[in-house]
Amino acid sequence: MLYAALKFVHVLSLIVWIGGMVFAHFFLRPATLSLEPPQRLKLMHEVLQRFFAAVSVAVILVLGSGLWMIGNVARAAAQSGGKFSMPLSWTLMATIGLVMVAIFGHIRFALFKRLRVAVAASDWPAGGKAMASIRTLVGINLALGVLTVAVVFLLPV
Repeated sequence: MLYAALKFVHVLSLIVWIGGMVFAHFFLRPATLSLEPPQRLKLMHEVLQRFFAAVSVAVILVLGSGLWMIGNVARAAAQSGGKFSMPLSWTLMATIGLVMVAIFGHIRFALFKRLRVAVAASDWPAGGKAMASIRTLVGINLALGVLTVAVVFLLPV
C-alpha cells in the first residue's frame, strides 16, 4: 500500500511539473505576446514565481518517492537473498530526472533571480533576456520530461 501511495505521489508530482511546462510553453507564453514587455514580464514573473514554488515541492516529492521506491525494491531483493540490478528503464528515468532537476535548479536560482531583479528595476531588456533563457531551458526540460514518459511506456521494466 505504501509503495502504491508513493508511486501515486511520484506520478502526480511529475504531472504538475511536466503539465505546467506544457501550459506555460505552449499556451501562456503565446497568449502574453499581445502584451507590452513591461506587462508581459510582470505577468510571467508572477506566474513563474507560483509555478516554481510548486515545482520545488514536486521535485522534492519526485526525488524522495523515487529513491524510496528503488530502495524498497533493493531491500526486498537483499532480504530474499537475491541480487538487485536496477532495470535500464529505471536507470534512464533516474538519470534524466537528475538532469531535469539540475536544469530546474539553474532556472529557479539563477535565471529567475535575474528576471526578478530586472522586473523590480523595470529593466525590460534584461528581463526579456532572462525570460528567453528560461524559455529555452524550460523547452529542454519539457523535452526531457517527455523522453522520460516515453521510457516508462516503451522500455521494459
